[in-house]
Parts: sequence; C-alpha cells; structure tokens
Amino acid sequence: MSTRFDTDTEVRPTGEGAYEARLDPGWWIVAGPNGGYLAAILLRALGHAVDDASRTPRSLTVHYTAVPQEGRARIETRVERRGRSLTNISGRLLQGERLIAVTLAAFSKPRAALELADARMPEVPPPEQCDPRWEKHIEMHDRYEYRWALGDRPFSNGTQALLGAWIRPAEPRRVDAPLLAAYCDAFPPALFSRVADGALAGGLPTVDLTVHFREPLPLPDASPDDFTLGVFRTRVAREGFLEEDGEIWSRGGVLLAHSRQLAVVR
Repeated sequence: MSTRFDTDTEVRPTGEGAYEARLDPGWWIVAGPNGGYLAAILLRALGHAVDDASRTPRSLTVHYTAVPQEGRARIETRVERRGRSLTNISGRLLQGERLIAVTLAAFSKPRAALELADARMPEVPPPEQCDPRWEKHIEMHDRYEYRWALGDRPFSNGTQALLGAWIRPAEPRRVDAPLLAAYCDAFPPALFSRVADGALAGGLPTVDLTVHFREPLPLPDASPDDFTLGVFRTRVAREGFLEEDGEIWSRGGVLLAHSRQLAVVR
C-alpha cells in the first residue's frame, strides 16, 4: 500500500534523465520544505536514473540554493561515471529556470573488504517508555511519530547541543533509502537544546546535507511499524554557521546512516 511519504516523494520520468515531482506543503517547516524531504525526492530520481538494483546508495550530498514553492518541480539527472561497481551521478532540482538544489551521489555494489564496527548505539529507553510530546509543533511533525529519548528539551538552555529521539512514519512503512535520507533532517536542530527560548531569531536553513548510507535497505527483519533512533550533535556555531552530525540506528542497534549538515544560524 502506498503511503503519503511515497505519494509526496514520487517522481515521474519525462525522458532523457529528467523527472517531474510535486512539492507538497505538508512537509513545510517555517518558510519552505524540509531539506530531508527534498533529499528523498532527489534520491528517488537518482536511483531511477542509475537503474541497477544491485547498486545501492552509498553517499548523497545536497546543496540547497533557493526556497521552492508548493507545486511542480523538475529534476535533471546526469550519470557522471559508471564503473564496474560504482556509479557517480548528479542532479538538479528546478522550478522553471530557478535552481532549487544541486545533488551528487554515489551508488555501488557491495565490495569484499575490511570490516570494522566500533560504533555503538547510545543507551536510551525503548520508544514505548519515551515521551511523545513536542513543545513546538510544525506541520511536518504530523508526517512522523516521535519519542524523545536523549538530551535536553529544545529551548531549555541545556548543557549540550545534543538531541536523540525515536522516529517512525505516521503511516506504517519499512525504512528504505529515501525515508532514511528524510530522517536525517526530520528532527529539531540539536542547537535548540543548548539555547533558551527566544535566543534565535528564526529557523536554521540548511546549506548542505550529506548522508552516508551504511546498510542495504530495507533490513531483512524490518517491520513497517519499527521505530528508528536519530542522534544529533552540534559542537561549533561560528560566524553565522553551524555543523550538525547525525547517526541513525535501527532499534536492534544497526547503524543505518551517518549524516552531516551545514546550516545558517539566524
């Protein structure tokens, strides 16, 4: 069954590596759409253009250049290089002649190589024991179900810019690469936990977002009603910009993705 996420991130081929999409206002935050939502749309188009199920997303970087409007948009893709196992592909999201975002991604077959797994999921209560409340509500929050798990609440003037929460779609759906890309920008900024209410004049628009996918998806034992844990940290805010590093974990402790974004501080 198709969910709203599937419908609102759908892309339609229009020929010669081009696609059409519709930007839905249900994913808006403050003045424009959530960056993770746009990343999911772009990833769908890139995956379709790669056209090889054995090559899964490994890296996705999106630079956001302008705030789009609700409605139709087009995506122009270009395969930059296709090797024996790795495909590099780029894309441009446009409305009319206005450039909204530029993306570059790598899709690859698995490789036999050194295996290392020193990362550990933080110890947090299970989602059933975590608080579902959010102090400030935006429309995009209706697209997901959240459970607060780690760090101080937003605008509580806490000691760290650290946020951890469980997340799952409002409609049951297994986690795949587009949904995982959306998760990497679906949480309140970690900086919000470090400051008092009223300390920021506006939102924190994303300049660029990079996602490194660490597991083929969906996981073999994944269920449509699974929660996933997102953990995000900011260590430096300077000259009007901050970085935010993220980890996305399965409930069973599998690291699904790393993310990093640069955002503007207002």
